[in-house]
Amino acid sequence: MRVDELTDELEDLQNVTDDQEDVVTTSDLFSISSFGVDYPVETLVSRMEKELFYIPDFQRQFVWSKAQSSRFIESLLLGLPVPGIFLFKEQDTGRHLVIDGQQRLKTLIFYYQNDFNGSNFKLNGLESEWNNKNYRDLDEADRARLDDAVIHATVFKQDLPEGDMNSVYEVFERINTGGTKLSPQEIRSCIFHGPFNDFLHRINKNPDWRAIYGNHSKRLRDIELILRFFAFYEKAEEYQSPMKHFLNDYMKDNRNADATKIEELEEVFEQTFSTIRASIGDRAFRPERSLNTAVFDSVACIIARRLKDGKSFDCSDLNRRYQELLRNDRFQEGYIRSTADPENVRRRFDEAFSAIG
Repeated sequence: MRVDELTDELEDLQNVTDDQEDVVTTSDLFSISSFGVDYPVETLVSRMEKELFYIPDFQRQFVWSKAQSSRFIESLLLGLPVPGIFLFKEQDTGRHLVIDGQQRLKTLIFYYQNDFNGSNFKLNGLESEWNNKNYRDLDEADRARLDDAVIHATVFKQDLPEGDMNSVYEVFERINTGGTKLSPQEIRSCIFHGPFNDFLHRINKNPDWRAIYGNHSKRLRDIELILRFFAFYEKAEEYQSPMKHFLNDYMKDNRNADATKIEELEEVFEQTFSTIRASIGDRAFRPERSLNTAVFDSVACIIARRLKDGKSFDCSDLNRRYQELLRNDRFQEGYIRSTADPENVRRRFDEAFSAIG
């Protein structure tokens, strides 16, 4: 892990307290079918250019150096075997989501288009005859050899449970080899790309929310908290552990939310966090130094529901009720440990409703 990535991780850990007891290996059983395809490089490049093989905007950026990319191209020219790629076929679009292999695929695109971070892509650092050559500099036989070089792809889809996307999440989490393990919300932003994901990233700029959360999280922890807020706001009574599947399912169900639904959720979010900031202040949801996700989901959602019901809050009274809630022993049981346990979720929501609702 690079120093800047470690810094990002530490900043998130210091800013947000989240009990991670439910992120262990899942025991769910899935029925998944997969098949292998040997794609010529020329076909891969064509499908990438047409976005039939799709790398979502929020997946990790290209990190290979030109030397790494050059050695990969050289391996193909030499006829050496290279690692395969892993694809998920989306049923609704027919496109293939790239689960693993984006660095290899992007290298191919860059080489064929002769553009590596805005400069000509000439192979470098090689001792072979292809050093300092871009794709057009290769002689006809070499270009043909590269076009015809084969990369193996494993394509999979989930058969059962129908409509469930958690297997895709699990595969993405386990097989992605891009140096640094993707965070849960980075994975969701890849799998469930669409209007709702775009909305989450846009609403993350809300000034009241930013004042409460703090600096933008490069690992999308702030985006995950917004998702958690909406999921509990609408589906708290249906919550079942593990938490990550609860959030996965909600994001899947709302992936292609229409403009009316998004406008409604945006209004709820803005009213809720404007009220919270005016009443409790920028240190809301921080019984100690860090923002506690369990305090956050229960308090924010109860306030949001009461606002939706037409209730208005006196700022000083709401702050007093909130401070009393933090001293409530049963509420503390619900936010201090095993926070994803359904019983503790119900406990803290019940106490928050009694105190605030």
